[in-house]
Amino acid sequence: SIAILLYLVHKFKTPDHWYPSDLQKRARVDEYLSWQHANIRAKGSKLFLTKVLLPLLTGQPFPPEKLEFAIEELNIVLKQFEEKFLQDKPFIAGSEISLADLVALVELMQPVCAGYNLFEERPKLTEWRRRVEEAVGKQLFQEAHEEIMNVKSL
Repeated sequence: SIAILLYLVHKFKTPDHWYPSDLQKRARVDEYLSWQHANIRAKGSKLFLTKVLLPLLTGQPFPPEKLEFAIEELNIVLKQFEEKFLQDKPFIAGSEISLADLVALVELMQPVCAGYNLFEERPKLTEWRRRVEEAVGKQLFQEAHEEIMNVKSL
């Protein structure tokens, strides 16, 4: 999906903030996009699978201790995300939204859709989410997540 996003950025000559031409800002975006696969995506998807998909497929709840372990792993990478990537900036690459922010929030919505509010008690993460949603438009954000937000109703 990252390759597709980069292709679209280049093909359609999107505004610079999505994938900055400034090398330092672009390096921040690339750094996050490389890091997230084994961290945010892996841990967020694991929680989603553990809490929603496997019980849905098997008809059995997942063992609580394994669910607890998945939550602990996710919390570790969330802390790393806040400290390493967000720091005290409005967005990952600085003052404007980028592909990194878009990819990050989409990945973080999986555990949220599974019923784990990872934004609770994380004011920095909550404010960042609000800024990303505002930058893309709240209605578009809701439309993009409509299906996955209803996954528990299956």
